[in-house]
Amino acid sequence: MRELMERADAMIHTQGRLQALLRATQAMVEHVELPVVLERIAQAAVELVDAEFGALGVIAADGNGLEAFIHVGMSDSDAVAIGHLPEGRGVLGALIDDPNPIRLRHISDHPRSVGFPRNHPRMDAFLGVPIRVRNEVFGNLYLSNPRRGEFIAEDEQLVTALAATAGFVIANARLLEETQLRQRWMASSAQITAALLDSVEGSPLGMLAEELVSRTTVDRVCVAVPGDDGEMVRIAEARGSGAADLTGAMLDASATEAYAALASGTIRARTGLSHDPRPDALAIRDEALGTGAVMFLPLTTDGTAWGVLAVAREPGRPPFSSAETEIAADLAGRVALALELARAREQHQHALLVQDRARIARDLHDHVIQQLFGTGLELQAVAESVDDAHLSERIRKSVATLDDAILQIRTSVFAMTPRPERDESLRHRILDIAAECSTGLARPVSVSFEGPVDLTVHGQLAADVAAAARELVMNAVKHAEANVIRVTVTSTDAEVRITVSDDGAGMTGARRGNGITNLAARAAARGGTFDIDSEPGRTEASWVVPLEGIAE
Repeated sequence: MRELMERADAMIHTQGRLQALLRATQAMVEHVELPVVLERIAQAAVELVDAEFGALGVIAADGNGLEAFIHVGMSDSDAVAIGHLPEGRGVLGALIDDPNPIRLRHISDHPRSVGFPRNHPRMDAFLGVPIRVRNEVFGNLYLSNPRRGEFIAEDEQLVTALAATAGFVIANARLLEETQLRQRWMASSAQITAALLDSVEGSPLGMLAEELVSRTTVDRVCVAVPGDDGEMVRIAEARGSGAADLTGAMLDASATEAYAALASGTIRARTGLSHDPRPDALAIRDEALGTGAVMFLPLTTDGTAWGVLAVAREPGRPPFSSAETEIAADLAGRVALALELARAREQHQHALLVQDRARIARDLHDHVIQQLFGTGLELQAVAESVDDAHLSERIRKSVATLDDAILQIRTSVFAMTPRPERDESLRHRILDIAAECSTGLARPVSVSFEGPVDLTVHGQLAADVAAAARELVMNAVKHAEANVIRVTVTSTDAEVRITVSDDGAGMTGARRGNGITNLAARAAARGGTFDIDSEPGRTEASWVVPLEGIAE
């Protein structure tokens, strides 16, 4: 009878533990979100063997340490007091290196035991079991301090069975998460590509970075391009966390794997560690949490990488999975194609604009200027035949106004005429200076040319003339408070002259600073002169130098 009662007690105990295993299994399968599933697995293991502490460590993708650590039984304040969570060293590392169950009466008995960090709760008995997802070791279950004092073989068998079920639950949760992730990334990819193709204004690289940050699961996006010297990387655009400090920065090639991605044309990713021995300049760092995950996606055209997308996450967030890497590679290919199409569209629109400007320039030259010139000749003849001196003078002033209008139209025709990419002619330099200085003015700076300016003025002389023009125009813009500013560049057989006139307040002694002194010195060095005729309401500055020779 005693033997029968003992067997009955054993069966009741076994049935109770099997029921506990079933309850633990049911608790795991009730949720489909992977973070929740992992926490429920750790909680179920603790309850199954009646342990005080439990944890689930997720092994990093490269097999080096842990990338996530979910703990049960330890308060948040205790975790904060300890500092950073385990990374997979000591006994935990032994289970990673050899994924077979480990059961210890005292955790200090293991040869790889290294003790506990400061403020860590006391732990003695230990049970560790790997969790396999198909043929892959996903992570490990760690249990400590059972209420009975030590773990027994039955505990190991139960937790091993729980881990086997957990492997299937994790596989399903990962599959669902990957499917949802693919849907989000593919939708984002389509939206980003459409935005790049539909945009007609702004920087396409800036828009790309903005769209990626707002539509994907990353915290910062940088677009890196190779520097001019081939040993630096320039951050063309940056959006997201800490982007203001990166936009426009030049990084040494050794400071970021973006350069390696450029050179190889292949995707590179870093998981991010609490104490990363090789911090990357494009990763997001936190003093307490360390370095976040970062992925580098080459942007290629015709097999050649011309830029890199560096996408990063904040420290503490999960690393990029293999599915995300695969999807991101597809996104990079779509984006590169969209950027090429956008660039081709921009070039086509520019070509149409150039053609339209050329047509307008021809019409102005062939029709408008000829009509104005003919009208001027006719008015000049009328002025000579009129006996009334006052009327004749008025007609002559009208002819002068027409001549001035012809000069302005010719200047506009020249500015609208297509020119080579690196056109350094003096005319275009002066026009660019006038356009630059006209920003914020009610009326743009007026420019006219007389004589064969580009044929006679070139080289260092052209640079000096452009510098003098810039100084005079800037001086008028900043200090004259003028409504009308006019620049005239005249070239004769002997000299080149720049005249800048305005209707402003006049140039007093206080305004004759270093810039005016430098202009006079520059003209004297070339054997020329610099004169200013100024009074309230009218100022005219003339800078004149000979075409050849420098004063000894």
